[in-house]
Amino acid sequence: MDKLYIEETKSSPEVDFNSETGILKIKGQSYPENAFKFYEPLFDWIDDYFEDHNDATQLDLGLIYLNTSSIKCLMDIIYKFEESAQKGKKIRINWYYKSSNRNILECGKELEEDLDAELEFNFIEET
Repeated sequence: MDKLYIEETKSSPEVDFNSETGILKIKGQSYPENAFKFYEPLFDWIDDYFEDHNDATQLDLGLIYLNTSSIKCLMDIIYKFEESAQKGKKIRINWYYKSSNRNILECGKELEEDLDAELEFNFIEET
C-alpha cells in the first residue's frame, strides 16, 4: 500500500499517512473551499488501510484552525477509527493543541465525547 502525502497549503493541512509505520498525521489549518473534495482521498485511503492492516494505528492530529465543514470531515475520519477499534484493532488518537488555542482543545474534547468505542484518545499540549 502506498503512502499518502499531501503538502500543506494556506487553507489545507499537511497529510502524511504511512501504512508501514501505522502513523497517520494531519496538521496545520483546514478551511479548504470544498472540504469534502479535499478529504475524500483520505477517506478512501483509510478504508483501504483498515482492510489490509491489523497492526496498531496512531492518528496524530495537530490542527490549529478548522472550519465547520472540515470538522465534519474530521469527525467522519475519527468515526472510521472508532469502527476499527470496535472490530478489535488497537487505535490511538493524539490531539495536539497549544495552550493559547482553547477552541482547538474544546473541539477535540467534543469529538472524543461523541465516541462509543474504547480507543485511546490523548490530549497533548504543545508549547
